[in-house]
Amino acid sequence: MNLLARYESSKNASHPCPDLMTLAESELSAFFSAVTRLFGSEQARISAEDWLQELVDVDGLPTSARDWRLITLNATTRIASRVQGSSLAAEPQIA
Repeated sequence: MNLLARYESSKNASHPCPDLMTLAESELSAFFSAVTRLFGSEQARISAEDWLQELVDVDGLPTSARDWRLITLNATTRIASRVQGSSLAAEPQIA
């Protein structure tokens, strides 16, 4: 089962949740795909967990594409720290 499959919301839905689900799934899916292409599947898995943690840490449910993008931006800073830290550790030390 593809957990990142796109959710198709009902056009007649009066509740905002279907649209919010679509925004969330679209944002996480795009983020996951980009991290996979750039850094591989292991970093993508870790980064998806970071993204979900950012969502948990936010006050209230995001209501706009901008709010969802901010979650992605925050998760991206975690990737940058992790990748930068691992590349520094991999550099040979000059004595």
